[in-house]
Amino acid sequence: MKTEYIIGGILFLLITLGLGLLFISSPAPLENGIKTEELDNPYVEIQNPSGFVNSDGITMKELVGKKVILVDFLTYSCINCQRTFPYMNAWYEKYKDQGLEIVGIHTPEFAFEKDINNVREAMKKFSIKYPIVLDNDYSTWQAYKNQYWPRKYLIDIHGNIVYDHIGEGAYEETEAKIIELLKERKEVLDDKSLNISEENVASNIAPIKVSSLSPETYFGSLRNEYLANGPINRTGEQFYVLPKAFELNKLYLGGSWNIQGEYAESITTDSVVVYKYNAKEVYIVAQAPKDTIVEVRQDGKLVNESRGEDVDTSGKFKVKESRLYKVINNAVAGEHILELKVNGSDLEFFAFTFG
Repeated sequence: MKTEYIIGGILFLLITLGLGLLFISSPAPLENGIKTEELDNPYVEIQNPSGFVNSDGITMKELVGKKVILVDFLTYSCINCQRTFPYMNAWYEKYKDQGLEIVGIHTPEFAFEKDINNVREAMKKFSIKYPIVLDNDYSTWQAYKNQYWPRKYLIDIHGNIVYDHIGEGAYEETEAKIIELLKERKEVLDDKSLNISEENVASNIAPIKVSSLSPETYFGSLRNEYLANGPINRTGEQFYVLPKAFELNKLYLGGSWNIQGEYAESITTDSVVVYKYNAKEVYIVAQAPKDTIVEVRQDGKLVNESRGEDVDTSGKFKVKESRLYKVINNAVAGEHILELKVNGSDLEFFAFTFG
């Protein structure tokens, strides 16, 4: 009996530990959808909102029984979320008068995304007109047991969550489910004035092919696992020396940097970042208290034809706003060495993302 109790106790501890690790795992942006489910669970209410954009306030309760609801978890500096925005806008434009309401739950990955003015500017930039709820303390995120950006749920006219998709993709499938739920709503409400269109607008949007073989890479000590020329998970002022050769998918810093949990802050005016990547496009999340110029070199040369939309013809881009900057746009995906030279102090780099 003692042996059985011991074995049972060990199994219980292992299961408990496994569940604990599952729930403390870091949330992550996703390029490709990893899960699409048909569900039948009661809706989850918005919890402790920190503010609203495009709305004076909104709840699920006031929509249930009246609308089909698309709940979208997003954060504005996430490239994976940004690539879904054209589809969201197209669906809202087409279906808002046929019974669809979209509610964006903006759960920030970085502290600057808690600022409602930053969120307002981002929603304006991406022409998003549907209601956005600021979920600054992750209350709604946790209520849904979410771990990813982006993530979409559909709630039917009865108030049940009937569809769940994580990440990008499955746009035509998602739209087909929207149409199905709108037809059900029409029948339940006996609204003969509605003519639910079968035309799929998602198929009219040019798909974005993601060619990256490089991972999202963070600068801050909380997640700088790819930093190759210095200790990881260490905060405070550090001085880094660049090596003569660079490994693929490794982050290298040169000069003096102040490493904080979310970001690396340039201390001197000649700080350098080097990253050997394999992708077509390169983005970086950054901010600065004043206009700060960053010089972009690829494979030892100032970028020109391969420059991203935020880089000018001299191969430089200006950082001030707290957002995602596109610095490289190659014709095809491939392996390159990217070098960023910071011409100013106090600039903060948060993360590289690739496409």
